[in-house]
Amino acid sequence: MTCLTPVVFVIFRRPDLTTKVFEAIRQAQPVKLLVVADGPRNEEEVQLCQHARAVTENIDWDCEILRNYSSTNVGCRNRVSSGISWAFEHVEEAIILEDDCLPHPSFFCYCETLLEYYRHDTRIMVVSGNNFQDGQQRTPYSYYFSKYNHCWGWATWRRAWKYWELDSQKWLEFRDEGLMRSACDNPREEKYWTSIFNTLFLEGKPDSWAYPWTFACWSHGGLTVLPNVNLVSNLGFGEGATHTGGDSKFAKMPMGENLPISHPPFVVQHKLADRYTFDHVFGKVSQKWPESKLAQILINLRQLKQKLFSKYV
Repeated sequence: MTCLTPVVFVIFRRPDLTTKVFEAIRQAQPVKLLVVADGPRNEEEVQLCQHARAVTENIDWDCEILRNYSSTNVGCRNRVSSGISWAFEHVEEAIILEDDCLPHPSFFCYCETLLEYYRHDTRIMVVSGNNFQDGQQRTPYSYYFSKYNHCWGWATWRRAWKYWELDSQKWLEFRDEGLMRSACDNPREEKYWTSIFNTLFLEGKPDSWAYPWTFACWSHGGLTVLPNVNLVSNLGFGEGATHTGGDSKFAKMPMGENLPISHPPFVVQHKLADRYTFDHVFGKVSQKWPESKLAQILINLRQLKQKLFSKYV
């Protein structure tokens, strides 16, 4: 098996996990490999970072390799985002794996096929290998379309990644014009994601590159391709993880093959699947709370105000 699509491999200080994921990459034998690494946060991590980088020296197939290593620690958001931006200075499209995201062997063919299939379709911004539907087959085809750009093993194009940015003014304009209602299904979901983006853009927390990427996709009407079978298992939950320090049902999820690829005849967001994702992945804590009547009243008043304003302008 030879993967013709470039692979971006983002590593840090976990040589054991890096070895497992690198072995999956080695089996796929990509013709171009771009390795991105952050620097150590302290003296204790120096050797761990060195060992993780050394894992990627074991190239035993015909492969062009490019490296982008930071000598100092710049943090998750800056290192991953700058590394991906660097990669797209060299390639037009890429498969992106972090050191804790173990892909199924068919993941590479899946990404390669769909990157080519939707290469010029700007409605599609992400191809992801994640499925969090708990065994529910959402379509009779190999995949469906979602607003959720899950990033535990994914792929994209330069044409899409160019929209990634950390622009608080753009967020404020999007929020204040009421555009979150277009992105969200209900007031609870709107409240949840508005809080996430407020904290991200106005307070700089958490140190995440993925939330700005979600906002970039939503603010440009971008869809994500999600498989009907999970293709990537996250091994990184627990001690040493950046954002997944606790135990989770999403840790080490089982995977399956998703070949041959069958394409749906239409490009439409699967809203039922996305509602399930919000309720069972993102909104699990907030779903314990009752719907906020005050929030709904405020939203209704805002809509009425806009209607009255447009009537007399």
